[in-house]
Amino acid sequence: MHTHHSALGLAAALRPVQPVTLVRPHAARRAARFFIEKFPGRSLYAVKANPSPDLLRLLWESGVTHYDVASIAEVRLVAETLPAAIICFMHPVKAEEAIQEAYFRHGVRTFSLDTTEELEKIVRATQGASDLNLCVRIRVSSDHSKLSLASKFGAEPYEMKSLLIAARQAADALGICFHVGSQAMTPMAYYEAMERVRAAIVEAAVTVDIVDVGGGFPSLYPGMEPPPLEAYFEVIHRTFESLPISYSAELWCEPGRALCAEYASLLVRVEKRRGDQLYINDGAYGALFDAAHIGWRFPVTLIRETESANREMGFSFYGPTCDDMDHMAGPFLLPSDVGPGDYIEIGMLGAYGCAMRTGFNGFGAVESVIVGDEPMASLYGAEREVARSSNVVKL
Repeated sequence: MHTHHSALGLAAALRPVQPVTLVRPHAARRAARFFIEKFPGRSLYAVKANPSPDLLRLLWESGVTHYDVASIAEVRLVAETLPAAIICFMHPVKAEEAIQEAYFRHGVRTFSLDTTEELEKIVRATQGASDLNLCVRIRVSSDHSKLSLASKFGAEPYEMKSLLIAARQAADALGICFHVGSQAMTPMAYYEAMERVRAAIVEAAVTVDIVDVGGGFPSLYPGMEPPPLEAYFEVIHRTFESLPISYSAELWCEPGRALCAEYASLLVRVEKRRGDQLYINDGAYGALFDAAHIGWRFPVTLIRETESANREMGFSFYGPTCDDMDHMAGPFLLPSDVGPGDYIEIGMLGAYGCAMRTGFNGFGAVESVIVGDEPMASLYGAEREVARSSNVVKL
C-alpha cells in the first residue's frame, strides 16, 4: 500500500481516474486506545463495520483482543488473521453447521441467542459442551439512535425469565446483551436498556456473569454531534455497578462505527455537473451505500489547486452506475463553482464504506493509499475537533 502525506498531496501528484480509499492507521489506533483505556470493561470490535484484515491487525496491535462476528465467514477471517484473538459469535440466528464449525474448529465459546430454539441449536451443535458463554439478547428501544436495531432481534421482556433460566442451565457463564441501535445520540439509550436488563435479572433470579451493552457508540457527521464518549461510559458504568449480578461479572461492549469511522475516507472525481447534481465515480453500490439508502450525510471537502472564493451550496451526487437508485441526496455542502475534473474527499467512511462495496456495472475497483493527515472530525479526547476549518483546501 502506497503512502502519501495527505489527501491533498495524493490528488496533486496522481490525479487518479478511479476512486481512492484514504486509510489513516493512526486514527484507528487512537480510537482503539481510547476504548481500551476508558471503557470500564472489555471492548469487542464489531467486525461487520469494516472487515479489512489490515484494520483487524491494527486493532489487535492496539490492544483489542476480542472480536464480535456475525457469520462463519467472519469467524474464519478473524481466526486466520488473528489466531490468538477471542471470537464471539454474537448473531442471534446461526446455522447449526456454523455453530459446530465455530466451536470445534475455531475455538469459539461465546454465542448469543434470543429464543429457546436457538439455545437448543447451540447445545446440539456443541454436543452439550460445558464451557459455553451464552448471552441472551433482550429487545430494547432504538428511539435514541439514528438507525434502528429494535425490530429484528431480541427477546421481549416477558420472554426473558424462561429463556434466562434455560440458558443458565446450559451455560458456564451466562450473559445478557442488547443493542440500542446505530449512532446513539444520547447516553440515555444505555440507561434505559440497562433498566430492562435489571428487570429481567430480578424476575428470573439467576446469576448473570456478563452484561454486554452492544454497539451504537456514535461518530461525528454533519448534523450529528453527540456528547463525548466519556458521558456514555459513565452512564454505562454507573448502571452496571448497580445491577444485581455476580460480584465477578464482566462488562462488555461491541463498538464498530466508533472504532473505524475515522480510519478511512474516499477521494472521488466529479465527471459531470447538472445544476446542483454532481456525477461522481463512486456511489450507492460502492462506499456510499448509507448515503444513498438511508440518507446519511458524510462530510465533504473540495480538493483543488486553486482555492475557491465562491459561496457554498447544497449538492446531491449521482454514482457511476446506470441505476437511478445510485443517488445520494445529501445535501453535501461544496463551493458553488465545483465542476468536472474536481476532486472531493468524502470523510468518515471507515465504517461500512468498504464493507458494503460491490462490483455492480463493472465499477468498484478502488485503490487504497495510506495518508498521514487527520480525519475530517474526531471524537477522541483533545482531538475532538473538526480537523479542517474550511470545506475548501488549497493544494
